[in-house]
Amino acid sequence: MGERSLRGSRLGALSMETEEGVVPSDRRLTTYVCPDGHVTELPFSVEADVPATWECRCGATALLQGGDAPQLKPVKRARTHWDMLLERRSIPQLEQLLEERLELLRASRGEKRSA
Repeated sequence: MGERSLRGSRLGALSMETEEGVVPSDRRLTTYVCPDGHVTELPFSVEADVPATWECRCGATALLQGGDAPQLKPVKRARTHWDMLLERRSIPQLEQLLEERLELLRASRGEKRSA
C-alpha cells in the first residue's frame, strides 16, 4: 500500500476530494429585521430565491429588508363537531332527538327508583 492508505482515516467522516478548481458562486448579503429589532444578515447565492421571511433567533418572524411583505394566505376555519352535526341535521331535528333521549332517560330513572 502507498502513502494514501485508507486505514485509520475515518473513511465516512472525511472527504478525500480537494477544493482545487472549485469556484464558489457569487453571493449577495440579505438582511432580515424582526419586530423586536434584531438584525440578521445571511449570504445567499445570486441565483437563489430569497425567502420573504426568516425565523429570528428570538423565535419571531423576521421580514426581508427592502422586500415585499409576504401575502397572508386565508386561514381555513377548523370544522367543529357542531359544524359537522349541523351539516347532517337541522335545529328542529336536533331538538326532537334531544327530547326523545330525555324521555328515555327519565323513563329509565323512574324504573330504577321503583325497583
